[in-house]
Amino acid sequence: MDDAASQPEPLAETATALFSWHVEQGARMVDFAGWQMPIQYTSIVQEHEATRNNVTLFDVSHMGRLRFNGHGAGMLLDRLLTRQVSDMPVGQVRYSLICNHDGGILDDVLVYHLETPSGTRYFLLVVNASNRDKILNWIAAQWPDEAAVELCDRTLETSMLAIQGPHAIATVSPLLSTNIANLKYFNAKVTNQMNKPCIVSRTGYTGEDGVELILREDQTIHILQNILASGRQFGITPAGLGARDTLRLEAAMPLYGHELDEKITPLEAGLAFAISWTNTNGDTRDFIGCEALTEIKHNGQQRQRIGLLIDGKRVGREGYAVLANGQEVGMITSGTFSPTLQRPIAMAYVEQQFAELGQILEVDIRGTSVPATVSNLPFYKRTK
Repeated sequence: MDDAASQPEPLAETATALFSWHVEQGARMVDFAGWQMPIQYTSIVQEHEATRNNVTLFDVSHMGRLRFNGHGAGMLLDRLLTRQVSDMPVGQVRYSLICNHDGGILDDVLVYHLETPSGTRYFLLVVNASNRDKILNWIAAQWPDEAAVELCDRTLETSMLAIQGPHAIATVSPLLSTNIANLKYFNAKVTNQMNKPCIVSRTGYTGEDGVELILREDQTIHILQNILASGRQFGITPAGLGARDTLRLEAAMPLYGHELDEKITPLEAGLAFAISWTNTNGDTRDFIGCEALTEIKHNGQQRQRIGLLIDGKRVGREGYAVLANGQEVGMITSGTFSPTLQRPIAMAYVEQQFAELGQILEVDIRGTSVPATVSNLPFYKRTK
């Protein structure tokens, strides 16, 4: 682990509000999508297991946060997103995708429908850090002249923290004016943390229960200290992007740039649930990419995202070939040694005929063909 004194000073626009705190905790910092982010504090496995068994805190302030104001916001987002959002009740969060005209995925996003204490309603779009500029440019290119919408990029003036694990709710509950134990999964609320305004959502990227908080950038340290004090009884610890990746892989959550990109469609990725083909009136929706996706839906797709349980201890990494009878039939997009399952796991895209559950394939691991079984996804599902 790097010595804290050797950590570089970040550029202002690439540093989250917790950069100095991460360094003080001994985190190993890396450049991720232009942000200086902690990859780990202790070990990835320790932080992974702490999330599965206890409670951890992640700084996810690098994620983009785009606010849409105005009575035309729902209509605009209905055009941009694969899911209808104009019918969302206040307080709901939906997972959706932004596609290009060919049906390829530009980003996967969370969309919130929120209301301020004064009664103003708005939508908040959380996008991947690596795609924030691309999505802002894409939205600008699709923006109708008559759109009665104001778009505000709130990324740099806010922070985002994820508190995840079996004790996450008990950690955060005493701090909020909202009873989050009653907040349903994929719901959110504008509330207060010890008289400091924030947004709380019952969401996460780990496969565990927990919340994500969006708060003012200048209040981040203060709120962090409150969370750590409340979670001390549960042994709360920070966790970095390394554990976040192994956790999301066990939960089979796709990651942009790996399972998702502009040449992969939602149908190939197994994300058909994130497409609203019709609106609440039963009429066919007209969203960007719908024509291409409808054609694929009717004609069938050529490949499919699958899970693989790999024999032995060697890990199949991104880019490794998936074989059937010695012939390449696909490629791994993400792979790791699962701390929970204690074996190598991977997600891959393969030709449709090789995606049957239980089918035995092979992974070419540096010239050696290692047996791998097509598995159900997710690899891990928490006990509720």
